[in-house]
Amino acid sequence: MTTEQVEEKVRETLNAVALDRVRAPGDLAEKVVRRRSRRRFSQVAGTAVTAAAITVGAVLGFGGGGAVDQDRPVRPAASPEGWKPWQSDAPGATERGCLVDGSALYCAGSKYDAAKIDANTGERLWTVKVNREGDAMSKPFAVRDGVVYAYRNHTAENLPNGDYAGGTDLMAVDADTGKLLWKVEMPQGDRAAMLIDGAVLAKTPSPRTVSALDPLTGKTKWRHTWDKGIVCQRTVLSGVPYLLCMRDAEDPGDTEVFRLDPATGSAEKVTTVPGAQELMGTSGGRMVLSGVMDADGKTLPLTLVSSSGERTSYSYRVKGKLTTLDVIGDRLISVSQEGKASAYSLTTGKTLWTGPVGVEMGDGEPVPGIASPVVSERRGVVYFFSPTGDLSGLDLRTGEQVWRSHADAERPKPGPNHWDEPQVLLYEDVLVVGYGSKTVSLLPRIGD
Repeated sequence: MTTEQVEEKVRETLNAVALDRVRAPGDLAEKVVRRRSRRRFSQVAGTAVTAAAITVGAVLGFGGGGAVDQDRPVRPAASPEGWKPWQSDAPGATERGCLVDGSALYCAGSKYDAAKIDANTGERLWTVKVNREGDAMSKPFAVRDGVVYAYRNHTAENLPNGDYAGGTDLMAVDADTGKLLWKVEMPQGDRAAMLIDGAVLAKTPSPRTVSALDPLTGKTKWRHTWDKGIVCQRTVLSGVPYLLCMRDAEDPGDTEVFRLDPATGSAEKVTTVPGAQELMGTSGGRMVLSGVMDADGKTLPLTLVSSSGERTSYSYRVKGKLTTLDVIGDRLISVSQEGKASAYSLTTGKTLWTGPVGVEMGDGEPVPGIASPVVSERRGVVYFFSPTGDLSGLDLRTGEQVWRSHADAERPKPGPNHWDEPQVLLYEDVLVVGYGSKTVSLLPRIGD
């Protein structure tokens, strides 16, 4: 199946499938196709994995989430010094999501490609305006040594019909002042840069090249290019970049894993994983890969690959149609459209628990799935947030609900930001939840 055929299959499926018990918005198919095109996974997966990608939102969670002492009770909450509960309605500043760094939130929205918000008070400290229209759903992706790394549009040229040919810039912004330090043009639509040892790794200047950019100047340190007809995914383990590459073909064959020297870019083959693999995230210094689901769509094969190439394989039993599936610490946490949450150990390969997620999954209106959950390692709780405003905390050891609440985070009105997704973040023991332009910060009281 060619890339075009896969994308058409995505359109057909999303136009017919019910997500969160409702039909997808009319423009969702094109948005998913654009996002899949950016990630390039549509070129390598085939029909079976395409169906899995529609039902499985494999993204990284926030706020840690390593192993939790199985005998430890849920701990009382402690708020950061200077924090008080707050809520904010900031149109254009937060719809694309935020990340937490220290006592600051770095966000993006329809009006600002980057905005710094005080995590203690909700006060907006500085903003970087969007460059012309912005259609990408991406937020700042990293902060290091006083520099925020994010994306913005660039205007390549005006077209005869009055439109313009846009693209993507990777930009570095001073975390204290919001001053633009540098920007580098990337291939149109690609927003998957990441930090490595001593550099920022980004796909530039072409779709088949990654470059290591100086974090303070944006100057190129080295480049690595792969052959035509090959597609590669990227990740980082302990500051070292890795590529997972396969053929761009109907039958992509096996997935080859390469380590790139962070200082020189020289490539070394680490291992070959049978079949086409989708990178889901990292856990405990290992890459977590998912293969093609079985014919009945109920078993997802997983392969964990270490930095040395050692492989461990498990099979994850999918319970119902999933609205989210996330790698968080040493666990894989899923939520079904029927409202069942499950935790799966990436250490033992066993299902740890399954039970009600504790939030309403939708009320018949077109809404995205619930937010990617966030884990408090200190408290031993995994938190969930739904587009309806429901919040739930489950004991990470047992899946028992230990806390529930509701946040008045209004869902976006139909329009350019209609498919903004809800988000839950962790600032020490404090939760920051948002949907659209509304953001709420609260402290879960559990066992106090």
